[in-house]
Amino acid sequence: LKGVEIAGLMSHLARADEEDDAEATEAQFEVIRALLDNFRAKGVLPAIVHAANSAGALAFPDAPLLSEKHVARLDGAAAAMNADLPPLKEFILPGGAPVLGFCHLARTAARRVERAMTTYLRSAPEAAHALQYLNRLSDVLFIAARAEAKRLGITEIYWRKETSISAS
Repeated sequence: LKGVEIAGLMSHLARADEEDDAEATEAQFEVIRALLDNFRAKGVLPAIVHAANSAGALAFPDAPLLSEKHVARLDGAAAAMNADLPPLKEFILPGGAPVLGFCHLARTAARRVERAMTTYLRSAPEAAHALQYLNRLSDVLFIAARAEAKRLGITEIYWRKETSISAS
């Protein structure tokens, strides 16, 4: 299609965790491989290919997982959002609007998973891109909260040692 750009090809392999349905997942994976081969034959190279849920990643190790392209895409998103924000001088406290709280909550969840992932990485070094992705994802969520606060006209709340519980 003229003027159409394929940004990525994603699938979740949604039934990969059903032990009695491995054939269906393998068939789905074959469809994805054929589609990718078809794209490549026509000179279409999707920037991102992701085809696995957690169970799929374990049961089908050949499924495309997170790569350096995924990390680079998050880096680009972070840079674009950060370009219009003032430099960060202090630690920012979450708050000001529910959407900001949601961004910070998601960010802390990503950090928690990132910490757990470092232990897993010792036994699975091939998961290094997933760890990098989680790190950048938490950065993007933090920057998204700052960008949304700016868009909403909400003043960021800075942490101040003299007013914190630790100061007493």
